[in-house]
Amino acid sequence: MEAKAEYQTEKKSIIKACYDYCLKLSKHRYAKFFMCVNSFIESIFWPLPVEAILIPMCLAQPKKSLGFAFYATIFSVLGAWVGYLLGYYLWDVLQPIFVKLGYLHHVETIKEWFESFGILFVALGAFTPIPYKVIAITTGVIAASHGIDMWGFSSQISIYTFLIVSLFGRGARFYLEGGLIKIFGEKMRDNIGKYIDWIGWGCIALAVIGIVVYKFH
Repeated sequence: MEAKAEYQTEKKSIIKACYDYCLKLSKHRYAKFFMCVNSFIESIFWPLPVEAILIPMCLAQPKKSLGFAFYATIFSVLGAWVGYLLGYYLWDVLQPIFVKLGYLHHVETIKEWFESFGILFVALGAFTPIPYKVIAITTGVIAASHGIDMWGFSSQISIYTFLIVSLFGRGARFYLEGGLIKIFGEKMRDNIGKYIDWIGWGCIALAVIGIVVYKFH
């Protein structure tokens, strides 16, 4: 009976187990390397958000949070730079892939938003959960389709403007997250661990609602 009771107290939900596993991995000697690689490729094609590795690392070592945010920002912007170049030079190659994956309508939507809001939309995309890979590639596509000199300083969607705006947007997002964890790290880690199931299922529910709303819209 005691063994059974002990097993029940130690049994974890899938979300809690994943959270604990991420915290454990965040202390790995190569964790920063993996975070940098993930931040880089996430801005090109990878679906795993930067925060999936960044936040556990910051929670595991709150004092180093701002340093982690710095690396996440730099490598995310470098990835966005590659995404921009892909959109500018290789859209004819990428377009069939986007069509096959069902992403082409995202590109068309972003084009419309970009026409309305200009470079401010890039800043918004850099700071919000909008997939930045699509924004980076689409910005390159728009620059190429308008015959804009990518290396010119006059255009608001030149590579220089894009990188500066990306740097500020991505930096604001990651430094905000890292800064909050640096200040409230210990309490935040304990509270997240305590309510991780509610947080996890809530995020899943919001994601499902968002997908449904988007589809119907």
